[in-house]
Amino acid sequence: MSAGEATAEPSGPHAPTDQRSAASVDADASSAAQREFLMDLLAGLHARPRTIPSKYFYDERGSALFEQICELPEYYLTRTELAILRASADEIAELLGPRCLLIEYGSGSSTKVRLLLDRLEAPAGYVPIDVSGEHLRALAASIAGDYPALRVMPLVADFTGPLELPPHPAAARCVVSFPGSTIGNLTPDKACELLAGIATLVGSDGAALIGVDLAKPRSILEPAYDDAAGITAEFNRNVLWHANRALGSDFDPSCYAHRAIVDEAEGRVEMHLESLRPQVVTVAGERFAIDEGERIRTEYSHKYSVERFSELARSAGLTVVRTWTDEARLVAVHYLEPHAG
Repeated sequence: MSAGEATAEPSGPHAPTDQRSAASVDADASSAAQREFLMDLLAGLHARPRTIPSKYFYDERGSALFEQICELPEYYLTRTELAILRASADEIAELLGPRCLLIEYGSGSSTKVRLLLDRLEAPAGYVPIDVSGEHLRALAASIAGDYPALRVMPLVADFTGPLELPPHPAAARCVVSFPGSTIGNLTPDKACELLAGIATLVGSDGAALIGVDLAKPRSILEPAYDDAAGITAEFNRNVLWHANRALGSDFDPSCYAHRAIVDEAEGRVEMHLESLRPQVVTVAGERFAIDEGERIRTEYSHKYSVERFSELARSAGLTVVRTWTDEARLVAVHYLEPHAG
């Protein structure tokens, strides 16, 4: 990476006194995120079937478990996408262009973004966005330490909702990077809304880089979502531990079994937590009776063909300009630009 023009955020005793402290801003963001978590959890438990949004997998422990999943032999997605990015990083960096502001949705491991940062010419800044404040701060500190000329501006937020970017240096263009096929966690309608939001956020001169898991046989999908070591099962149950830690609920995660279901008709994998006995769960003073065998859906993971995703993107105001896939066509990485009309 070439040296950037931007400087680090002001900090320490010489920071501007008319600005609120980073700790105060973090506290407000954490409080708002906790309130949203509570509202989402209550709404999901009242719904039929019951649900918990998949974004709540990712507290600090959940993020660590997911990194373990990415190393599993059954879980093809991360290593395949990484191989695509390594092979194509120079071409991608040329497409993104100099002085771009790189905005990353759902920042997980820093491996993928480093492949881009190592090759981008004088990036104007890096804005990682994630709902897990602890994980996000650690990632931002690591990137800032290794790229001292880069302005790193972490944003604790839900990228599926409205976003307001932090103040940032002037950039030639804004680029959203959305790796890991996380877009598959949304229904196609919600994915279209997210893509439309990306088109608005980056503007007419912007771009997006999106990883997508391609449609594939059940024989590959089932072990990927129900590995022999049980890491995915623990990751799934962690959403209940997260609720207990963050909200004071009293789920007993040991009383739920992990279920991964391939729905070929809908082109997706579903993850559920199945109650192993009748139980009553209390959340914010509300009691929920859960029957033996009742399931709480925790994740959708939609799989797309290259053509189907291109059609979805076009309906959201984005055009797929370039697509890279692996030889087995397990995963695709799409480069998109907004189109008029």
